[in-house]
Amino acid sequence: MDFEISQEVENYRVRIAEFVHREILPLEADKASFDVHGNIALPLLESLRTKAKANGLWCLQLKSETGGAGIGKMGMAVCYEEMNRSIFGPVVFNSAAPDDGNMMMLEALGTAEQKEKWLKPIIDGKVRSAFAMTEPHPGGGSDPSMIVTRAEKRGDKYVVSGRKWFITGAEDAHHFILIARTSNDPKSGLSALLFHRDQPGWSIKRRIEIMGPEEHGGHCELEFDGLEIPVENLLVGEGSGMKVTQVRLGPARLTHCMRWLGLSKRCVEIARAYAAERYGFGVRLADRESIQLKLGDLAMRIEIGRMLVMKAAWELDRGGFARKEVSMAKVQVANVLHDAADVAIQINGARGYSKDTVLEWIYRYARQARLVDGADEVHKMVLNRSLSEEGPGFWRWRVEDQAI
Repeated sequence: MDFEISQEVENYRVRIAEFVHREILPLEADKASFDVHGNIALPLLESLRTKAKANGLWCLQLKSETGGAGIGKMGMAVCYEEMNRSIFGPVVFNSAAPDDGNMMMLEALGTAEQKEKWLKPIIDGKVRSAFAMTEPHPGGGSDPSMIVTRAEKRGDKYVVSGRKWFITGAEDAHHFILIARTSNDPKSGLSALLFHRDQPGWSIKRRIEIMGPEEHGGHCELEFDGLEIPVENLLVGEGSGMKVTQVRLGPARLTHCMRWLGLSKRCVEIARAYAAERYGFGVRLADRESIQLKLGDLAMRIEIGRMLVMKAAWELDRGGFARKEVSMAKVQVANVLHDAADVAIQINGARGYSKDTVLEWIYRYARQARLVDGADEVHKMVLNRSLSEEGPGFWRWRVEDQAI
């Protein structure tokens, strides 16, 4: 693969970096910028989103005909990393989960009518969305085949019953994508359906409190008791739920990694700045070999993550599935984010543990990275499965003009 980026992508990167530095970073030090759940306050967010749109930095991930910039996954890797230099960054540019993944999935799979009704309002920033798949025991988590929420077809409607939980953004969402069981077929028993928050027959039972700061709308437990969804709100077709989850979750896992790399670099940035000015026992921290080893190790591991992300993005851009590439990137970047925050706090000492920097915010947020969109162990099992199937071919290089 070619590691050079286009001038167009570089221009976007520079403009994003300037916007983040000028408009967003200064807000992190002001308590008034935060809502009660540790995210950016909505009135402030709306003003920043207006500025992002005016600067042509809105929904870059989508195709030009949909309203985006069509920069592809490799371009997204560059831009998303820059956006998440700030803890507030991605949502300002409409590139944060779960809307980011939902928009790309609807763009890829929705009909023209579905895109107009369900996708366009999210692109315009008028509504938020949620992807309702994960269930409490004995339902499906990392294994969608265990899903028990049912959508029974009755005439021209599907009637839904069941429960979902840890549904990101549900409290603020208007548009929902629901994965439910429409038959007991092991391969085609799941379907994806669209519904609006104002429809009767479902409710949010609770907003689940978590250790870290929350996305807007939190992580909620939902209950379905007779929700009726018209057949025209079925995505792709009955029994295509697994296809929808694959299209939705693969790229979404990778975009998480793109953003987490930005936060990892921010941790190193804060640690280096403090080590450069802080003295102890007559020696500047930055001159201590122990500190140099910590920062050098992080720099290397972040770069490994960047290479894995870019390789996975390249594979997706060329039309591949990038299953093992995404899994490797997910494990590497999730762990380096956690360690970057931990090391940065250690170097900053009590200052890092306090709220004088965003390190404690990132540290609390980072612990979920090894769980969301598949735990480390699940991705390592996927990799071992690929290794068992491919043998030495697991490490093969793609040959020029080789079919995918």
